[in-house]
Amino acid sequence: MDFIAIDFETANSSRSSACALGLVEVKDGVITAEHSWLIDPEQRFDGMNISIHGITPSMVIGQPTFHELWPTVEPMLHGQIVVAHNAAFDMSVLRYCLDGMSISYPSFQYLCTYLLGKKMLPELPSHKLNVVSEHFGIELKHHDALDDARAAAAILVKLMEQEEHYDPLLLSASQGYASGTMFAGGYTPFSARKNKPAKKQGTKHKPSIYSSRATLSK
Repeated sequence: MDFIAIDFETANSSRSSACALGLVEVKDGVITAEHSWLIDPEQRFDGMNISIHGITPSMVIGQPTFHELWPTVEPMLHGQIVVAHNAAFDMSVLRYCLDGMSISYPSFQYLCTYLLGKKMLPELPSHKLNVVSEHFGIELKHHDALDDARAAAAILVKLMEQEEHYDPLLLSASQGYASGTMFAGGYTPFSARKNKPAKKQGTKHKPSIYSSRATLSK
């Protein structure tokens, strides 16, 4: 039951505008370390995004850029199982930030607690992070990057306990999902099991239903 939970917040609708990052390390189902950073996105802040997460331009003055932060973050992700709630959003933020720096992707597998929750908790009216957290009695300061990552970690543990699967990849497979992957040549999405070709790094990604307001679906 070892994995890393991750959450990004963005300054505007661009996926390359990461302004906050939370990481939570889980060993044997227990949180062993937490990390939180504000990031200077070197981009404008939109009022909509500020209203969601409360991060303002003045708060990121003097904070590291993603390029400066990456050497610290990359070793925490490489070779790990990574989980996010609405991973389509968080993984795209990571990819766009790396694409903007022409840096190769790290290698890891990832899971999405949003999609797992939809499959495993069909009785819920919504599977946003706050709704699933409330269902499991998980305290949450929504749209705080560290708190969101902490909640995603707790949700995955609860889902594993529910199904008595204590390996995140086995849980994913039991629900008919193939883990997403990132690797130096590109990525594959977390999705229902089917054979799909890997997508190449640096390709333009069309907006999905999780697009400019993707943070709202967490």
